[in-house]
Amino acid sequence: MTSAPVREPRQHRSRVTRAKLLDTAVEVLAEVGWLGGTVTVVAERASVSRGAVQHHFPTREDLFTAAIDHMAGDLFARIRLDGTRIPPGPAHTEAVVDALVSMFRGPLYRAALNLWVAAVEDDTLRARVVPLDRRLCAAMYDMAVDLLDADVSRPGVPAAVEGTLSLARGLGIRELLTEDEACRRAIVRQWALHLDTVLAGRTPA
Repeated sequence: MTSAPVREPRQHRSRVTRAKLLDTAVEVLAEVGWLGGTVTVVAERASVSRGAVQHHFPTREDLFTAAIDHMAGDLFARIRLDGTRIPPGPAHTEAVVDALVSMFRGPLYRAALNLWVAAVEDDTLRARVVPLDRRLCAAMYDMAVDLLDADVSRPGVPAAVEGTLSLARGLGIRELLTEDEACRRAIVRQWALHLDTVLAGRTPA
């Protein structure tokens, strides 16, 4: 007697499909941008029906903002974990800054940037992107404070942490066009020296 094949539980299949759609949406958005990144394109690349996509994400805005949110959460978790492995000492701040800069490199950042730029001209998309941006920025700030062990009650420290994230964003945009690792490392090293001074409560030279 032949036993019937074991079927995956429907809930598990649904989670797997959803995760695949989120990963694929980031890939598509990074490669072809908002205009080219339609639900149909995502469905075809993920090998699912358009109806399956809309079952999980009723609108295009739902799909792409959820994808950025999901992938960013995974990235933040990885950066936090890597940060806990950075030993204390003179090189700690530079290593943390370098880890934070790494958030703004690669497909996820390219996808997010494409979405943010599209939101400037699209009111419906902007209504979804603005709260997402605020949430991600707050999470990045809290992570930076934790990894740097920064005392935000000290004058200048909150602005220095924000400056670190702004520097990271700027380097990410620059490297979309041209990558210069030596230049990036020099900038990170110089900023880390300044940041160490501020975090220690000393007046920068």
